[in-house]
Amino acid sequence: MPKGGRKGGHKGRMRTYTSPEEIDAQMKAEKERKKTEEEQEGAAVNDDSQTEDKPAGSGSEDSDEEGSQRRKGVEGLIEIENPNRAAQKAKKVTEIELEGPKQLSRREREEIEKQKAKERYMKMHLAGKTDQAKADLARLAIIRKQREEAARKKDEERKAKEAAAAAAAATKGLHTLSLK
Repeated sequence: MPKGGRKGGHKGRMRTYTSPEEIDAQMKAEKERKKTEEEQEGAAVNDDSQTEDKPAGSGSEDSDEEGSQRRKGVEGLIEIENPNRAAQKAKKVTEIELEGPKQLSRREREEIEKQKAKERYMKMHLAGKTDQAKADLARLAIIRKQREEAARKKDEERKAKEAAAAAAAATKGLHTLSLK
C-alpha cells in the first residue's frame, strides 16, 4: 500500500476541476483588466507630459507606487530599505538607448577577434603570402608542368601515328600500282 494509506489529494482533500465556462469567464476578466490598464497607462503618459512643465519638487508619485503594493509582515510597520535589492523598473521603448556604446562580454570579444583573424588569414592566403599558399602554388606549378609534358608527348605520339599511317598508305598505294 502506498504511503499515506488512501488514494487522493494532499491531506485528504478532494480534487477540484474548473469547468470550461469558468475558464472562459476568467479569460474575459483578464482581457478586460489588461484593457483598463492600457487605458490608464495612456492617460498616465498624457499626465507625465503635463507634469514636466511643473517644478520637479513633488515626489509623491514614487511613494504612491510603493504604498499601492501590499507589504508583508513587518514591512508595513517599519520602513526598511534593502541595499542589495535592486528596484525593478520597467523601461519604455522610447527610453532605451540604442546608440550608446555596448559593452561586449569576453566571449563575444574573443569570437569577433577570431573572425577577424580568420578573414586576415584568408586575405593573406589568397594573396599567396602564407606558407600553405606557397606550398599549394608550388604543387600546382609541378602539376601544370607534368600535364604540359603529358599533352606534348600525346601530341607527338599522335603525329607519329599519323605520319606512320600516311607512310603506310603511300607504300600500300605504290604496291598496288606496281602490281597492276
